[in-house]
Amino acid sequence: MIWDLAVHDLSIIDYVLPWRPIAVSATGMSHVPGSPENIAYLTLFFDGPLMAHIHANWLAPVKVRRTLIGGSRRMIVYDDVEPSEKVKVYDRGLTLNNNAETVYHMLIGYRSGDMWAPHLDMTEALRVEASHFVGAIEDKVPVLTDGEAGLRVVRILEAASQSLLKRGWPIEIGAAKVMA
Repeated sequence: MIWDLAVHDLSIIDYVLPWRPIAVSATGMSHVPGSPENIAYLTLFFDGPLMAHIHANWLAPVKVRRTLIGGSRRMIVYDDVEPSEKVKVYDRGLTLNNNAETVYHMLIGYRSGDMWAPHLDMTEALRVEASHFVGAIEDKVPVLTDGEAGLRVVRILEAASQSLLKRGWPIEIGAAKVMA
């Protein structure tokens, strides 16, 4: 099931983030005895203060295609199912108070501000992808998501599959060995 549903989220993560995950932990369950998992949770670990979490579910009664990206000053919500405002940018984050005058107050302040939904071209994603691919062939230029990107996603899926068998034990990506 993760090879069917999580692959989309992993591809987005691979494309959007400049960093590559170093390990993955995956847990899941089958609600039909003897069948593969039909619900799974993946956690990707990176070097430094970054992680990604994916929920994949064949049993969900509604189609949910939502990605949340949290940064230090803004948060983005991408909702592929949303018909008009697919991307929303929120002025929301943390403010660290290093000022001596605020030491008696909270050391961390939670900030909430406005939401902005930028206007986007609403051309169907598959049409854009196919057009880009044909253009790359005709112009003999590299595609944005090449075989290397596909290989990175497959390595994550392989490690996640191993982690599922080990009940969520983190597996190093590409190395296929258990982390201590």
